[in-house]
Amino acid sequence: MRYGRIPEEVIEAVLKRHDIVDVIGRHVHLSKQGHYMKGLCPFHSEKSPSFTVTPEKQIYRCFGCNVGGNLIRFVMEIEGLSFSEAITKLAEEADIPITWEEASEEQNEQQQEKAALLKAYDFAAKLYHYILGNTEQGKVAKGYLASRGISDKLIDTFQIGYAPAMWDTLVQQLVKREFDLTLMEKGGLISAKHEGTGYVDKFRERIMFPICDATGKVIAFGGRSMGDAQPKYLNSPESTLFNKSRTMYNLHLARPNMRKLQQAVLFEGYVDVIKAWEAGISNGVATMGTALTKEHAALLNRNADQIVVCYDGDNAGQSAAFKSIPILEETGSRVTVAMLPDGKDPDDYVKQYGFDRFVREIIEPAVPSMKYKLLYIRKNFKLHEDGDRLRYLQSAVKLISELHSPMEREHYLKQLASEFPDSSYEAMKLDLHEILLQSEKNRPDGDNKPILWNNVMNNGRTAERTRKKTPSLLPAYHNAERLILAVMMHDRDVCGHVEEQLGDQFNVEAHAVLAAYLYAYYAQNAEPDASRYIAMLQDEQLESLASSIVMMGAGHGMNEQVIDDYIRQIRKVPMQEEIERKKEERVRAEREGDHLRAAQIAVEIIALEKRLKST
Repeated sequence: MRYGRIPEEVIEAVLKRHDIVDVIGRHVHLSKQGHYMKGLCPFHSEKSPSFTVTPEKQIYRCFGCNVGGNLIRFVMEIEGLSFSEAITKLAEEADIPITWEEASEEQNEQQQEKAALLKAYDFAAKLYHYILGNTEQGKVAKGYLASRGISDKLIDTFQIGYAPAMWDTLVQQLVKREFDLTLMEKGGLISAKHEGTGYVDKFRERIMFPICDATGKVIAFGGRSMGDAQPKYLNSPESTLFNKSRTMYNLHLARPNMRKLQQAVLFEGYVDVIKAWEAGISNGVATMGTALTKEHAALLNRNADQIVVCYDGDNAGQSAAFKSIPILEETGSRVTVAMLPDGKDPDDYVKQYGFDRFVREIIEPAVPSMKYKLLYIRKNFKLHEDGDRLRYLQSAVKLISELHSPMEREHYLKQLASEFPDSSYEAMKLDLHEILLQSEKNRPDGDNKPILWNNVMNNGRTAERTRKKTPSLLPAYHNAERLILAVMMHDRDVCGHVEEQLGDQFNVEAHAVLAAYLYAYYAQNAEPDASRYIAMLQDEQLESLASSIVMMGAGHGMNEQVIDDYIRQIRKVPMQEEIERKKEERVRAEREGDHLRAAQIAVEIIALEKRLKST
């Protein structure tokens, strides 16, 4: 194990010694087309090749699923490695010695502890797996797993094991191998005796499910009791390796399939994931009994566009599914919910009806999140009673109002009206418009979002930075920013001019970030180099965006006059948006009969328009 940071010169040597076509060619069949190489994308299913490699710039880009970056990013994604692991792998392949920058004493100690714990968890997983399959103690546990429909093949795939009933099976083995028991307790593998002397195993008489990080390293365990012992499931405590809010069971195996299908199936527990794997669902993950967090949702969204929530069919499971929807949708994921009947869990359904029916009747027909929410809330009302039926309709209309798409709102409103013909569609529509109007009035001015570039709040910049739009609807300033960035990536002098004239005043947040990295890149490097610049970013979304902009080239009839025109256009956007806001404010004031306020706003608009013309 090596410690510290990888120096820039090592990263640069890796990029120089490897050709991106050779690296990607190990995984993708590439054909030459002009200046580019093309092939079928390894990250999603496609019949026509949209995956493009540009040898000249040493970058790749898929125009189907929008992934992109340099060869380091490709190795990270295709093999599930961290940045430093990908660099190490590529350096070793090219016989490049890796000299690491000196880490601080505190960093060194933390990294050594982490390395020791990873080694111990790996050993413990192998020990428990061996005990399950090769000892007398493991026979009962293996029989129990067989009764649950978990085959030897599944046991090996998921490295399932067994912790025997003895108090110190693992402790003795750790002592033999000279592991620091104090650290092992800190890492959650063993526990200190209550009397204060010595240690005992954390897990005893339990089926053991190794929990891995995204690269497949064991970082924790989930232990399931076979009898009446409580709790039924026991997870390792949180440690330097394991954070429940950021870890998902089976992500390391599911991620390639999630990315290929652009779909993830979210379960509640380990056994559900394992049984679903047997049914051919290789994109299933679980939250290990803990509530879904924003970190979980972001992790899923980075790997798939659609999330199918498949929680238990009992009240607790359905309540958890309902609560998970807004958390998942906040990241931009499309959410559907699998409907399990009669309070069954996925394992029960598979045992009773088989794998094929589970996929065909539960996973594939999963309902859109809004349909599920409407079905979920209606059980709280007695629909045969007029008062309760009215309250349900009011609650349903309020839920529908939360949809962003007018077409979707119209669709569900019509469904609701057809289901309750004694209620007027027009009346529901009026209620919907009233809710939307009130929501607009209550919306605070300004973006006030903590994630924006430099934590800018309410300074007149557009919230466009974080809003996704289809290319055909992109405003002119958005394209202007992309074109300027494309030239900056190819021309140091243009970058210096833009830094002086525009700085970080880009209206799209991601563009402002890319520009800041470009300023820093040219401060350290004399010549443009797309691959080296992208290596600085170390962020999947930024690298993908940068690779798409680099591929635009540096042409487009750009000269100094055109660039200055674009800069002026970009600078005008905050003022244009301020004028639009003022106009809306004036209309509201007129509607409310506040004519003095409306007149004041009109004067402000005239002043702003004069400033805009002189910009």
